[in-house]
Amino acid sequence: MAPEHFEEVIQLWDATDGVMLTDTDTPTGLTSYLTRNPELSYVAVTNDRIIGAVLCGHDGRRGYLHHLSIIPEFRSQGIGRQLVAACLDSLKSTGIKRCNLFVFTDNEPGKEFWLKDNWFEWSEIRMMQRVILDDS
Repeated sequence: MAPEHFEEVIQLWDATDGVMLTDTDTPTGLTSYLTRNPELSYVAVTNDRIIGAVLCGHDGRRGYLHHLSIIPEFRSQGIGRQLVAACLDSLKSTGIKRCNLFVFTDNEPGKEFWLKDNWFEWSEIRMMQRVILDDS
């Protein structure tokens, strides 16, 4: 993934059920993320059109996948699994041993996808968040 992909990737994510964009999912925010996590996020392209995308990074200990999205007519062709495999291979090459991701509790298709790909649900953890910088 590169800055020239951002507009099309953001449109893809925005149109995908189960993906929620926030005020950090902007070209500026994505540039910062890719700068901190170079060569870990990927797009799938066919006929000069982005048909899939995933944002990947790490904190030095754990990897994280965000916003895996595939255009509906290209789903069930292995594209999502290929994007995930590329991310995991890239994380491994940096020494990262584990990867986490977030799935909304009501996103059953997303949960099914990840469970079929040998991910497991860690129900003992509840994610919490606090805004520390309000841009408004």
